[in-house]
Amino acid sequence: MIIHRHHFKIGAAALAVLVLASAAPSFAAKGPKIVFKEDAWNFGKSKGGDDLVHEFVFKNEGDAALHIKNVETSCGCTAALVSDKSVDPGKTGRIKITFSTRGYSGEVSRFVYVESDDAALPRVQLKISAAVDVQPQPRIDLDRYGFDGGLLIEGDELIAPVTIFNKGELELKVEASLPGAKFLLGGKPAAFPVKIAAGKDLELTVKLSLANRMGPVREYVLLKSNDPMRTTISVNLSGYIVTKEQLKQIFQKYKDLLK
Repeated sequence: MIIHRHHFKIGAAALAVLVLASAAPSFAAKGPKIVFKEDAWNFGKSKGGDDLVHEFVFKNEGDAALHIKNVETSCGCTAALVSDKSVDPGKTGRIKITFSTRGYSGEVSRFVYVESDDAALPRVQLKISAAVDVQPQPRIDLDRYGFDGGLLIEGDELIAPVTIFNKGELELKVEASLPGAKFLLGGKPAAFPVKIAAGKDLELTVKLSLANRMGPVREYVLLKSNDPMRTTISVNLSGYIVTKEQLKQIFQKYKDLLK
């Protein structure tokens, strides 16, 4: 059998490359490496108003300590690092997510962003989702959330009509409060709580005494209801109180503009 010399040289060279490659040290990137057990979590069907909690677990699969720099969330949820900010190689950490379903309905998704000193993956996006089931309930709404009485006479009353709507499916119960104010329904004193059937509305009149007051008026009517999403809302009342003499002076000064 004849062995060609140049074929042998090529084979030896290839063998040498393989030997050197196997003997060469690894040049894999070093440093921290963040790896999450999962990057998404679905709570499934959830009752409206519940607080949903989940912990995302991550591991440092690098060869240097991992440092968590920041944790941010989108609206509707909160996130907190419940382990140390510094995680040694091979160790795990946890981020606790709390999602309040209050005010949400149907399919909802929210995101959490985790920033670390992992050079290859400095920002990780985590996702939580839920199908929020809202039960029938009362739902309050107003035709206005502020009333400007304009120029008011000393000793008079600021009179503000407010229409309250029930846009829910169950009966709405409402109470109103403001020191020094009277509340009327159809011209008669209101008996609280007032009750509004589903899909109906009523007009509540606020009468605020201005006795012994001068200058600007800034008051708030507090409305408390059995709407689980908006248990307390407010209506801003404003105006400016002057004496009759001051009003006369104003009229004299600007009477030409009123013609």
